[in-house]
Amino acid sequence: MEAFHLIFLLLCSVFVFAHGFSRNLPILSFDEGYSHLFGDNNLIVLKDGKSVHLSLDERTGSGFVSQDLYLHGFFSASIKLPADYTAGVVVAFYMSNGDTYNKTHDEIDFEFLGNIRGKEWRIQTNIYGNGSTNVGREERYGLWFDPSDDFHQYSILWTTTSIIFYVDDVPIREIKRTESMGGDFPSKPMTSYATIWDASQWATNGGKYKVNYKYAPYVAEFSNFVLHGCTVDPIELNSVNCEAKTGSDSIPTGISASQRVKMESFRKKYMQYSYCYDKVRYNKRTAECVFNAKEAERLKRFDPVTFGGGRGHHHHYGKRHVAI
Repeated sequence: MEAFHLIFLLLCSVFVFAHGFSRNLPILSFDEGYSHLFGDNNLIVLKDGKSVHLSLDERTGSGFVSQDLYLHGFFSASIKLPADYTAGVVVAFYMSNGDTYNKTHDEIDFEFLGNIRGKEWRIQTNIYGNGSTNVGREERYGLWFDPSDDFHQYSILWTTTSIIFYVDDVPIREIKRTESMGGDFPSKPMTSYATIWDASQWATNGGKYKVNYKYAPYVAEFSNFVLHGCTVDPIELNSVNCEAKTGSDSIPTGISASQRVKMESFRKKYMQYSYCYDKVRYNKRTAECVFNAKEAERLKRFDPVTFGGGRGHHHHYGKRHVAI
């Protein structure tokens, strides 16, 4: 009965955060939720214990990883990106289980793509499920602010039926699980990561502009960590049942009407690329894509998007962990 009560409280709090963005969820110190992943002294935990600097220099990038595996939940961090010339630099905040499921891994990504001086950072979101790296579901966007000026909150809500990406309190993308997606929808326990790395070969104008280390170190700042989900035993891979029948009111049901208005407005103004309209990469749209002629025409105004080879876990893990 006690375990049942804990599950109920967890699901209710996720529901409140998703629909009202309650500030009552616990903010973790770095050591409470995360551990050093790679980069030696390029990862610095500040004296308050709640803020972290990740840096990229000629020697290496850096990153950290959550101490626990999670099956569904709400995952969030406040991030301030490097300023000035940042071409080729990628900062990532994402979920993955590539270390556990090498050939059938799942992934949910926020990637921040640097740019030349005078050009804005862009955000890329993506998901993989069951090793479906041959079908990238990338979208790219501009922002209504300069993410290097101040901290902004970036969040992922992951449930059994949907994935929602948030920037501050604004949902920017919703991916609903459909029958046609099959195993392409992330459904296995994942770990939370944050990294900074050199992606000169693809990140800025398809690799035209590369990292220039005379501007190094590139420093990304992180704080306000939220890891709010069901933890999973890394050996047994068994979890408290996050879908206990506690009543439909306790389970997230999607985006509210007011949030949807904000999301649609954001996407009309700031989306620059969607895999759904990429005829170069895909001869046929994936089943979940809904064609919008006006949207397709608007996206033609932006430069063609080029992606590097190995866009899946091999790319994430290998490149981010190799010293430059």
